[in-house]
Amino acid sequence: MAITVHCDIVSAQEAIFSGLVEVLVAAGEQGDLGIMPGHAALLTKLLPGPVRVKKQNGEEEVFYVSGGFLEVQPNSVTVLADTALRADNIDEAAAIEAQKHAEQALENQSGEFDYSRAASQLAEATAQLRTLQQIREKMGMR
Repeated sequence: MAITVHCDIVSAQEAIFSGLVEVLVAAGEQGDLGIMPGHAALLTKLLPGPVRVKKQNGEEEVFYVSGGFLEVQPNSVTVLADTALRADNIDEAAAIEAQKHAEQALENQSGEFDYSRAASQLAEATAQLRTLQQIREKMGMR
């Protein structure tokens, strides 16, 4: 049996995942992170995007986080996200529509335009679509 570490993925609304994992991969502020049992203690900001875990039984699961923090302790890994979803629950059509809307808002700036809000909406929609793309690649679908 592989060496594992306990992992919790939680959002502001609910706990999304709790269990033993062999590895966790996430997009940190300084680049992609691969966390395995025995990793040094760490606290870092997460970017919007996928979080992949390889569970104790070898099964891989993908989650989407809108950003947040990753904390690594000697016996646990915790992902604290503003929003976290199982990748299966992402609505692709809604993400594409949100991406188009945010792109149009950035192109057609008006007097009451909130650039940071539009940019953050664009980043979130793009990250959701990137998560779906990674799942399809993993499953051999295009």
